[in-house]
Amino acid sequence: MNTRVLIVDDEQLALARLSRLLEQLGDVKIVGAVHDPDQAIAAINSVHPDLVLLDVEMPRLDGFDIVEALARQSRTADASPPLIAFVTAYPQFALEAFDTGAIDFLCKPVRLPRLEKTLARARRALAARDAAERLDGLRANLKELREAAAHVEEHHFWVRHRGDLLRITTSDVQWIEAQGGYVQLHLRDRAFLVRTGIGSLAGQLANEDYVRVHKSALVNRNTVVRIKSIGGRVVLVLEGGAEVPVGRKYRNALNHIVEPAMPSSAADKLALSGD
Repeated sequence: MNTRVLIVDDEQLALARLSRLLEQLGDVKIVGAVHDPDQAIAAINSVHPDLVLLDVEMPRLDGFDIVEALARQSRTADASPPLIAFVTAYPQFALEAFDTGAIDFLCKPVRLPRLEKTLARARRALAARDAAERLDGLRANLKELREAAAHVEEHHFWVRHRGDLLRITTSDVQWIEAQGGYVQLHLRDRAFLVRTGIGSLAGQLANEDYVRVHKSALVNRNTVVRIKSIGGRVVLVLEGGAEVPVGRKYRNALNHIVEPAMPSSAADKLALSGD
């Protein structure tokens, strides 16, 4: 029996990505994809999904508002409410909220293996008929969830530029290069020096999509558009054309850059030599 899934996200690109991933999974039927949060409740009542992939951060009504409305409605409705899986761009928030009444928390960009786990959890929950109980538990934790979401902030750097201080968020940085006792932050069109070591920085950014690909380089994996082999060496090509070599000792890093659905031996298929 197919699991009926409704997607609610105000970003069209996110809707399209989730739809493509779900289409690759068996026993799944997409019963709707709603980008307007005001229409989410009506869509849920109309198509009666088993599972709702619900974005947390949306204008006017956020994911929590929709959950509250569903919880109020479930008290008088005959039908069981859907399971909720929150989708968020903040992994820190997902970790804090994971043990609440939601069936799961997915971090953007959503990967296929992770989505498969969410569907498996949803199917187990549906079999146990515990959707209504989970929704009540989620509503009871909304205050804590809202407080956690309010305190989530992306990491950033303060850099000096022409006598001023500029705030640079980690998502704006394509790659980071060691420069002695400093690191150079490479954005698409400029670069800045920051006084810190690349080793400690690698640990701090481990949860923010940064991958160490060389003893002197960290790469934001979301900016990698191509992996090419040149004379036995592997080079990452980033958005805008910047190229970063992959160190021989860091060949496994490629498996953290490509889609997790690709075989784990993908990096081994590329011939690597010493840097």
